[in-house]
Amino acid sequence: MSDFFAHETAVIDEGCQIGNGTKIWHFSHLMTGCILGEKCNIGQNVVISPKVVLGQNVKVQNNVSIYEGVTCDDDVFLGPSMVFTNVINPRSAVNRKNEYLKTHVGKGASIGANATIVCGHNIGQYAFIGAGAVVTKEVPDYALVVGNPARQMGWMSEFGQRLEFDAENIAVCEESGEKYRLENNKVSKI
Repeated sequence: MSDFFAHETAVIDEGCQIGNGTKIWHFSHLMTGCILGEKCNIGQNVVISPKVVLGQNVKVQNNVSIYEGVTCDDDVFLGPSMVFTNVINPRSAVNRKNEYLKTHVGKGASIGANATIVCGHNIGQYAFIGAGAVVTKEVPDYALVVGNPARQMGWMSEFGQRLEFDAENIAVCEESGEKYRLENNKVSKI
C-alpha cells in the first residue's frame, strides 16, 4: 500500500493505484482502475474515471473531469474546470462506451482553466493550452494554442515562457537560458 493523503470526503473506489506522496482533496472521486503516479495533487471536486493513467507530479486543479481514455505523462498541469471528452457524438439514449476515443497529454504540458479537449486529439509535450481554448486537433510539442477552436499562436519553453526565434531559428528561454531550435515547424531543445 502506498503512502498518500486523502481528505475524509474523497471517495476512492477499490482497485485504484495511488503513488506515494499523492494528495487527494475534498469531494473528489477516483474510480476503479485509475492509476495515479507519485506526488500528484488532485484538487477539490475532481472525477477520475476508470482506466485513466496519470504520471508523476501531475497537478489537477479543482472541478476537473478526466474521463476514460485519457493518459497524462509526468509533470502535466490541468487547470481549474478544464474538461476532457471521450465521445465525439454523445446522446443520452445511445450507449457509445465502445466508441471512447483516447487522448494523451505529453510530459510537462499545461492546460488552462476552462479549456476543453475534444477526444482523440493528443497534446504534445510542454505544449501550453490557453484558458478557455477548445482543442479540436492535435497539438504539437512546445506549441502555444488559444481560442475556439484553438489555433497555434507560437511556441513555449519547458519553463512556460514564450519563445521568439531569430533568423537562424534559435530561441532562448528568458527564464532558464535553455536554447531551442525550430525546424520543419517542430521545436526541439538544443
